[in-house]
Amino acid sequence: MFRRVFQFSSGEKETLPAARNGSAVHTQAMEELSSALQREAERASNPPGSGTGVTPVLETFEEIYSSAGIKPAGRNYTILKVADMVSSKHLSEMTADAKRNALMMALEAADAEIGDLLQDAVTRNRVLDEYEEQRQQEIRRFETLKAEENNKLHAELERLSSQYMARIQANSDQVAGEQDDLRNWQKRKQRESQRITDAATFCVPQGNSLNGGPANLNAVLERVTLPRR
Repeated sequence: MFRRVFQFSSGEKETLPAARNGSAVHTQAMEELSSALQREAERASNPPGSGTGVTPVLETFEEIYSSAGIKPAGRNYTILKVADMVSSKHLSEMTADAKRNALMMALEAADAEIGDLLQDAVTRNRVLDEYEEQRQQEIRRFETLKAEENNKLHAELERLSSQYMARIQANSDQVAGEQDDLRNWQKRKQRESQRITDAATFCVPQGNSLNGGPANLNAVLERVTLPRR
């Protein structure tokens, strides 16, 4: 009955940073990760041909009755007409028995069959129950679909996170390696400077050499400029 209404659709080479730490690299990698995750989320939430995934709910009960094949009653009385009469302001001050008598008189005058009205009530209630069940089934299917998409997104998130964290670590390791190389070179430079200074002390005239302690090239050169006695 509701089939038409509830049809359901279902290794990269890195550039060595000039900074002394990996903060700039970390920021760039996290921005790339954020952009990648956003693209994946948009792709998953809007799969081709899926649309919204859920049939829009019918706004009025008349649409539900009509979709189930219940035609408007025209001049005939329906249970909805009786419901309107019960809530009429003209009967609002009456007791329940007085309302019942007034309604029975009106229905009898209109040649309305009580059995037809009760059958109409049963039919409409059944239609509403079936519509609710169909909506629940559709929402459950939609929930299952979205749960599967979420699982895929979680898996993709873990994959991308692992990939970018590995790149971040690699970049940090490269920076640390360059810093170690610089410190090693500075030690070598210190030894070379000392070797040059030691050699320079032999070029100073006798009596102008340093009096003990580590030789310093500037001090050696100052000795050279001192007047001889």
